[in-house]
Amino acid sequence: MTATWIGTSPPELVSITSSGDGRVAVAGEVDCSTAPRLTACLDSELASAPAELVIDLTEVSFLDSAGLHALVTAHAHAGRIGVPMRVLVATRAVLRPIQVTGLEDLLGVERVQPGAETGAA
Repeated sequence: MTATWIGTSPPELVSITSSGDGRVAVAGEVDCSTAPRLTACLDSELASAPAELVIDLTEVSFLDSAGLHALVTAHAHAGRIGVPMRVLVATRAVLRPIQVTGLEDLLGVERVQPGAETGAA
């Protein structure tokens, strides 16, 4: 069976919004096809050496090993330039892969309620 998208363009798998002050909000699926966009955005944010890097994954519905790699790479980069990093999660779909790989403490994961205000503290 072949699935065909009928419309002007296929739906975006991920939406990444950067504030320019160290805050990145991600929605959708972070996998091998979308993780390079996340990595590029995080690198861009870190290029300005923000006071803190906050990665908001509260609207992410899927996170695979490529997404985990993007987060670990950002953490290493942030550490090299002395920028603290926090990762906000609200769903099991995101938290579970982070926990299974033992990255929860390393990445500075903070659990928040879905739809809760996720502004930097």
